Formats: sequence, C-alpha cells, structure tokens
Amino acid sequence: MSMKPLSRILLLVASFVFVTAVPAKQAPDAQKTQAYIHRAWTTLTRSMDDCSALRDPKVGTQPVLYLPANLPTPPDLAAVKQRCNVDVHVLPRAIDQLGDVAPTSLPRQGLLYLPHPYVVPGGFFNEMYGWDSYFIVLGLVADHREALARDMVENALFEVQYYGAVLNANRTYYLTRSQPPFLSSMMRAVLDDPDSFKSKAAARAWLEHAYPLAVRDYSTWTRKEHQAGATGLARYYDYGGAAPVLEMRDSSYLRGVIDWLLKHPSQDPGYLVKAAEHPDAAEAARLKTTSCDVEASKVCAGAWSKGYRLSADFYLGDRAMRESGFDTSFRVGPFSGSTHHYAPVDLNSLLYRYERDLHDFAVQLGNTADAARWADAAAARRAAIDKYLWRADQGMYMDYDFVRGKPSDYHFVATFYPLWAGAASPAQAESLRGKLGIFERKGGLQTSDHASGAQWDAPFGWAPTNWLAVAGLDAYGFHDDARRIAGEFTATIDRSLAHDGTIREKYNMASGNADVKISAGYTANVIGFGWSNGVYLKMRALLRDRPGEP
Repeated sequence: MSMKPLSRILLLVASFVFVTAVPAKQAPDAQKTQAYIHRAWTTLTRSMDDCSALRDPKVGTQPVLYLPANLPTPPDLAAVKQRCNVDVHVLPRAIDQLGDVAPTSLPRQGLLYLPHPYVVPGGFFNEMYGWDSYFIVLGLVADHREALARDMVENALFEVQYYGAVLNANRTYYLTRSQPPFLSSMMRAVLDDPDSFKSKAAARAWLEHAYPLAVRDYSTWTRKEHQAGATGLARYYDYGGAAPVLEMRDSSYLRGVIDWLLKHPSQDPGYLVKAAEHPDAAEAARLKTTSCDVEASKVCAGAWSKGYRLSADFYLGDRAMRESGFDTSFRVGPFSGSTHHYAPVDLNSLLYRYERDLHDFAVQLGNTADAARWADAAAARRAAIDKYLWRADQGMYMDYDFVRGKPSDYHFVATFYPLWAGAASPAQAESLRGKLGIFERKGGLQTSDHASGAQWDAPFGWAPTNWLAVAGLDAYGFHDDARRIAGEFTATIDRSLAHDGTIREKYNMASGNADVKISAGYTANVIGFGWSNGVYLKMRALLRDRPGEP
C-alpha cells in the first residue's frame, strides 16, 4: 500500500490498541500466532456504518463519504450520516476509467462508498487497499472466513463498476491510480474454495457477473498511458499529473528526497531543479512545467530545500511508485522516482497471470472466442517478458528501462514473480532457484541486496513478496526450498509476536525479527497486519501439507 507520514501520537495509539492484544515477552508459539490472527480479523474489519472507518488520520479533515453518481442512495446512509456526523456527497459524474474525476476538483477529500465490510491492513489504515486485499483474502479463506472473503472481492468488483478499476484504496485521492493487479487471483481464491458458494451453479452465476468487470479492470493496464513504450509490456502510471499526491499532509518527505539527492549528487538522475523558496509570478509559472504548481498545492510550495525543488518527472515517477505498492525502494532511481520509465517484472508477471485467469474464466463460461483472445494475449506477453525482462547473463528476471532502452542491474525480489505466474520455463525456474542466495537470510527473503535505507530494500522483507516466491517455488517442484523459506518467515513472525505482542507489516530478514530502522522515506512499521496474517496462514498450511514439518 502507499504509506503516508503520520504523527507520533497516532502511531502510539495504534500500537497500544494492538500490542495489548497479546502479552509481550512470550516464547514463540505458532498456535498463539494463529490465535492472534483469528482474533485480529474482527479488529481489522471496517464497514460504511463504522464511524471509525470514515475518519482519515492521513489528512485529518472532517469525515466525508462519497457515493458514485450512478448509484441510488443506500437506504441506511441517513442513519449513518447522523450517527457518525459525516457529510455525504455524490461524485460529480459517473466514472468509466481512472482519471475521469480529478480529486482536486472535489471540495474535500473523503471515503469512497463500498457496499460490504472489508479488512484493512492495520494500524492507522481505514481503507480497503488494492494488493493487500489479495493476501488478506487468502488468509480469510484459510481461516474459514468465507463470507468476509467474498465481501472483499465483491467490494473490489464494485470499485471497478463504479470507480473505473480496483483502486489503490477507497479514498477520493486514489481515483487516479490502481495497485498491482490481483483481481483475477482474488476471484480465483473464492471460486476455488468449496465453501464459498452454496453450489456450482451459484459459483457460475457469480462468475458470469464478475468476469466482465475483471475484463474492465484489466483494460486499465492496456491504456496508452500504461504502455511501456513499444515493448508490448506495461508500466505503472498515475493519472493525477506532475504534482505531489494529495494524501501528503506536509512536505517533509519531499524535502527529505531533496536533501538526500544533495548529499549524493552523483546519484541524481536529474530530479533536482534550481528554484527559489518563494518564487515570483514568472518563476511560479515556469515551475508548473518544470516542477509542480506552487500556487495550487501547499505541499508543492513547501517542497524546497537549499535552493532546489523536484522535477515534474520525479512527481510522475513518485505517483507511479505508489501505484506499484513498492513505496519506497531505490530499485528504479532514488526513492523510485523513475518508476514510470520501466517495464517492471512484477507488473507484467501479474498481467500474464491475469490473462491466463481470464482465459480460464472464459473457458468455464463457454466463451471460446474470448478464451482464444486471452491465450494469445498471454502468449504475446510471455514472449515480451522473455525478450525484455529475462537476463540470460544474470540468470534472472530484471526490470527494463524502456526510455533509455537498457535493462536494470538492480537485484529485486520481484524476479520470482514469474514463478508464481507460471511464466518461467523449467530452465529459467532452475536458474532462479540458484539465485535465492542473493535474497535469502535468517528471516526469509529480503527485498533486494541494496541497503538504501528504504523500506523496500535490504535487509527488509515483506509478506507478499515472500509468499509469491514460496508459492512459485512450490509450483515448480522446488518443495524443499519453498518449505525452508516458509519456515524462516513464519518463525520470524512467531518471534516478533512473542517479543512485542503484535504482527507487523514488514520485518528485518537479516535478524529475523521486527527490528526495522528506516532512514530513507517512510519510517513506521505498521501493526496489525492484514497481509502478514494471511501469508502466515498460507505458509503454515504449506508446511503442514508437506512431510517433515519442523
């Protein structure tokens, strides 16, 4: 998800709520971890009639709830409005695709209506997030919370129908971007679960409704703006333009980027722009093109340090980075400021899997023409992945800078995504297995081998990337490797829970605990935590299903 700057008070309050759930300083115990997760789903569940969900600590304004322009007003909203003291507004127009409604055109930012309960990641988050939701759904299904898992997927489909795509999260300031595309995998998770539907006929009827919405969501990634040049691959892109994201409460993060670049001038790709702290009218007009509009955004105006501002291209990359979910890493430029210049391994692996899923759904529905179309799309993407993203000289998949026409040399854990997606050949899979040593540490797989100080770099590791690698290795027959890494990562969660009584969003893979000290970008280690909970349950299931569990 996209992390945001927080006040220390909010973090302390959130920490207290979760840490008190389990006494600290216990011995690591998998059963206690699973009991904690089982209870946590209720703590992390929100809905539109939950007053706490309507508040947004990221922007700190009076709660506002927005309804789609083409949705009849739900009958129970009048009571919610009065009880929660929330303003209810209707979006100015029906939305067909991302960017149709500019968040800056709204009088205030607010929560976007969803019809069903949903699980939030944890801590201060009160929204349903795009890629978090897939791993949460996996956990809910594994924990026999089928109804809530269905609700999550139904909400994602609702977002596609009324907001144009699965959103970064259901806030108005996210109406310009999505997140890593897992919708088809969310659908498959509930369709493959025998307890999610009363009958095969009910499952088929649900798929008939969901399939065209999944196709619509997929089309987000084939729009011109999301194309990675002429490669046939996709990139991340936010339709909000060259401006700071609206969820930033102040300019401290951006000033930190400037200060880092000034200390490391050899690593500046051109993000710095000489400018005055208080530009006159002529300079302010120029900055609209070269940087951002200082007159339209207080955050932009404050994004100045020691004679410099950030380039317009950096702001485009910063927004794209937030759509990627990897906020932040130094994988594609400092602070990932060049995200929109790259065809990334992760996104295109996910889209290959999406195309294969849509093919399978079309087959189930008897739509042979669609099935053939999706098979062709998947084959074309796999060929492009092999051409641009497979590095035979490195024996692994790496991102491709289509602007400069050269591959990245940055080792990143997304190299294992093609295993999960089924896009790797047996020889490629064997080669990737041989690269585990680049990432594997005591606690599991670290995100990269570059210690930038950012949260998506070494030595830090996260549940989603560990699970996708483990599931991919297992799918290609590398069961011992999958079990070993699953054992490492679940042990890390067990140790951390025993130490401080909570589950975190990320961990230190070198030390195998939650000792996470960030020096570049967002510093919080949020607690809760939805996708860690879901991945833990999936990894424990894999360990149980394989003989010789430690």
